[in-house]
Amino acid sequence: MKTRILKFLREKDGFVSGQDICRELSVSRTAVWKAVGQLREDGYEIQAVQNKGYRLLSAPDVVTEAEVASRLHTEWAGRPVVFLRETDSTNNEAKKRAEAGAGHGTLVVAERQTAGRGRRGHGWESPGGSGIWMSLILKPSFSPARASMLTLAAALAVSDGIFRETGLRTGIKWPNDLVAGGKKLCGILTEMSTEPDYINHVVVGIGINANITAFPEELRDKATSLLLEQGRPVCRAGLMAGVLEAFEKYYGEFLKTLDLSAMKETYEARLINMDREVRILDPRQEWTGTARGIDREGRLLVEPAGGQAGELRPVDSGEVSVRGVYGYV
Repeated sequence: MKTRILKFLREKDGFVSGQDICRELSVSRTAVWKAVGQLREDGYEIQAVQNKGYRLLSAPDVVTEAEVASRLHTEWAGRPVVFLRETDSTNNEAKKRAEAGAGHGTLVVAERQTAGRGRRGHGWESPGGSGIWMSLILKPSFSPARASMLTLAAALAVSDGIFRETGLRTGIKWPNDLVAGGKKLCGILTEMSTEPDYINHVVVGIGINANITAFPEELRDKATSLLLEQGRPVCRAGLMAGVLEAFEKYYGEFLKTLDLSAMKETYEARLINMDREVRILDPRQEWTGTARGIDREGRLLVEPAGGQAGELRPVDSGEVSVRGVYGYV
């Protein structure tokens, strides 16, 4: 009820009469009054004037089910939203719920993670009240070999969502780190449960440093936040809605070809590694070269240093890590 009334108030200009709310949502005046009271307790400023009705004046920076769901304009992404005050990892929670029957599009959101994870086993700082920690459950019918490409699609979606909400243009460090000012802003971790030729579920985890004001000393040269980059806080729920809407669009494009051909040009335009020297941290042998873009399957195409002109070697994100020759990017 809170979500429906909040969405209704948010999408209307000015006052909305209680009668209109009752008629549109098929609820009683008492139900409306109770829901408005609950929203006020949650920190929403809602003005009530006799003979005019209700008007939403301000909303707290929260990522609750009601706040996120009331901002969504998607068909399936983020439907439903599951909100947790605290969890070890939204990816872990999403995997449990997927195994228990949670459907395609279910979004798990936490205000704080106690054991957030990044790629290749790295930890992820996840303080409460200032970041976006969310995981989207997908239940696709395509081959498991195709799932890793969704990570790159998610990176594009986050980039789009950030630009829509803040106007900030971000780069992508292959395959899936969002970068601003030469520092990491967002990480994406895609995990899946499979049979030999069948996907049980895919979980796309997204961690965005939104309103974090400071980082531990060991991360200050590597990590940044939207607040630090633009000098003002961002509406976290609004950003989440933008990311989910963009991901739904890119996911639809992906399903048409089951590769990244429709996104390749857009991705390469944001690829900060493009035409730059990179180090390939392959467990078998470290080597250097120049990044020349991606192929239809999302592999980084690298021209090896000292190799033949025009020779391109595809690099798979599941096997190696890429760094700039002189640092993170």
